Amino acid sequence: MKSSALRAPLHPRLTPAAIGRAATLALHDELSLSPKPGLVTLVDRGSHDDMDAHTFMRSLFSLRHYFAQIAEAGASGAAFAVLERCGIAAEARMLAATGGVNTHRGAIFMLGLLCAAAGAAQREHGDALRPDPLRDALRRHWGDALAARSRRTSNLPGGIAARCHGLRSASEEAALAFPVLFDTALPALTAALARGLAPRQARLDTLFHVMAVLDDSNLAHRGGLPGLRYAQRVAQDFLDRGGVARRGGLEAAGAIADEFVARRLSPGGAADTLAAACWVLRVCGSP
Repeated sequence: MKSSALRAPLHPRLTPAAIGRAATLALHDELSLSPKPGLVTLVDRGSHDDMDAHTFMRSLFSLRHYFAQIAEAGASGAAFAVLERCGIAAEARMLAATGGVNTHRGAIFMLGLLCAAAGAAQREHGDALRPDPLRDALRRHWGDALAARSRRTSNLPGGIAARCHGLRSASEEAALAFPVLFDTALPALTAALARGLAPRQARLDTLFHVMAVLDDSNLAHRGGLPGLRYAQRVAQDFLDRGGVARRGGLEAAGAIADEFVARRLSPGGAADTLAAACWVLRVCGSP
């Protein structure tokens, strides 16, 4: 079955190295998907003039040890400050590899936390990972620290946009243990695969499910609140009309992608969430 690589756990008991490798593969799952609205793919730059697929691949190569390292930190019961230092160092390596271009800052944060939670959950439960214990480990070990972090004033573009427009920031999403990932993206991806959609179609539908509900600060930064609300409306309309599975679904997604490029919109937060959902299925299998 085509979707088996996404749905089956890599191993009933995953090592930190396997957890980290799954994160790198999940980021490639996202990169290789097309047509994506405004996002870099293997064949186009989307709405970005400063990066392409080669930039993303250099970034992925620079991060390949980070995800395993932070999974190991989670397995050892590391404090949040340790995870944060791992992420800061990883971001520095990413920027060095890309010539200063931010390709994966959001993924370093989101997938890094998830890998740490996987390490902790694996140590505590000792059997195959499942989404609920994974999310619970994130809350129990670092929930308070993440809540405190979410109250800091961010000077990053996404954080500034979230604050200006009264949106839920990426830090707040993490403090809540990623509700859009676990309550929207993962069920959408699992359901799409269960309906028999090919992985490409399932991932694309999932991306639109996330875009429809996420307070994506990347969109707000580029297009203001009108740009974010436009993207959410377009995504929901695409789903209401049957999504990618309907006749002409891929062509409709391509037309939306062209419009996003014309408006210079890029749903980077949704892309990170899609990659995280692919990662969950790689390490946990179907819920």
